Amino acid sequence: MHKSWCIGLAACCAVSLLSGCGNIEGGPSGGVPGSLVPSSSAISFGTVTVGQTASATVSLRNESIDPVKISQINVSGQAFTLAGQNNLPATVASAGVYTVTVQFRPTAAGSAAGDLTVVSNSDSGTSTITLSGTGASTGSTASPASLSAVSCDSESIVGTGSDNCAVTLTAAAPAGGMAVNLASSSASVTVPATVTVAAGSLSAGFSATVAAVTAAQTATLSAAAGGATETFALQLSVSGPALTVGSTTVSFGNVSLNTPATQSVTLTSSGTTALTISAGTMTGTGFTMSGVTFPATLTPGQTATLDLQFDPATSGAATGLVTLSDNVTGAATATIALNGTGISATGYQVQLTWNAPESTTDPAVGYNIYRAANGSATYTLLNSSVNTPTTFTDTTVQDGTSYTYEVTSVDASGVQSVPSNPYTAAIP
Repeated sequence: MHKSWCIGLAACCAVSLLSGCGNIEGGPSGGVPGSLVPSSSAISFGTVTVGQTASATVSLRNESIDPVKISQINVSGQAFTLAGQNNLPATVASAGVYTVTVQFRPTAAGSAAGDLTVVSNSDSGTSTITLSGTGASTGSTASPASLSAVSCDSESIVGTGSDNCAVTLTAAAPAGGMAVNLASSSASVTVPATVTVAAGSLSAGFSATVAAVTAAQTATLSAAAGGATETFALQLSVSGPALTVGSTTVSFGNVSLNTPATQSVTLTSSGTTALTISAGTMTGTGFTMSGVTFPATLTPGQTATLDLQFDPATSGAATGLVTLSDNVTGAATATIALNGTGISATGYQVQLTWNAPESTTDPAVGYNIYRAANGSATYTLLNSSVNTPTTFTDTTVQDGTSYTYEVTSVDASGVQSVPSNPYTAAIP
């Protein structure tokens, strides 16, 4: 995986996911078994004052399943040299990275060109990376350096570990170097507070230390310098089994009585080993679930769809809760909160009004309202607590049904009176 950044015709900088810099004008993407893939096919050093030195690092990543041996690394072009000892021949393990630092030190004003050649036994054979830069005479003004990017060797980390990262500039850092402030959005990823790009260099490396997480998440690494801010997204995954729930809250909104409404939630095995959801329980009147038979085992990356249904029998707000248990801890590890409101499907309602009892030595403190459907002799209490006013609105009526109502008064001791005269209302 490679990243590139370029700003107009000014000096540009690019890095592999490990480190390095330069302007990527084009280059290989991906690789085939046996490939040694450079982070860029072209590096531009931009404008550098004659007699000054700018450095850039290119990385060579082994994207094969077998080790690759690098036998030679050569550089051409009078103004370009290799920095340090490369200790060749060198063997790069599968998925490993070998870095090479190239320096540009112009001796005269004007453009310069060269090549970096890497010879290995990989399927790609000899890799050639073009080099370019412009020498500026002493006293001329070169483009000021600014932050170009922050990137890391790996875009995802499973469990614990560290990631080799780098910040890059658009031009060589000035005398005294350039300090870049670093930060992480996740407490599970630790980075240094600052990293300094040395004078004359285009990049500086640092390490991101990753602690174990209990749920898959994205950590954002940020770098800031000179008023510019760049970010890099690092995916953190759980080592071992892990459960990711598509939504932890499901709202059904208004649902007509006795008319089921269904929503689905995706359950994902987001860890590195098989996940077993051992049990799923639900609480809440009117809520049910289906679609997953417990225990359910999901391989890494596999998903299952949990269907949730709300079928209210009475009007009013309702809440519920789904609790899932898995083999991560053996206990309840995920919950889904449910809510919805039952409403009358017809829009009809019955409004009752009555007079308080007269000529009594035991005054009423409230009333109970009872209802029977279609001439039944069985009455159901409608109010959940004593109704204080002498009015009541029944919003749970259904089309084509006849309802008979009776009201009793309740005294301070909770004793009810005999029922009132019945009242019948027919719903069209």
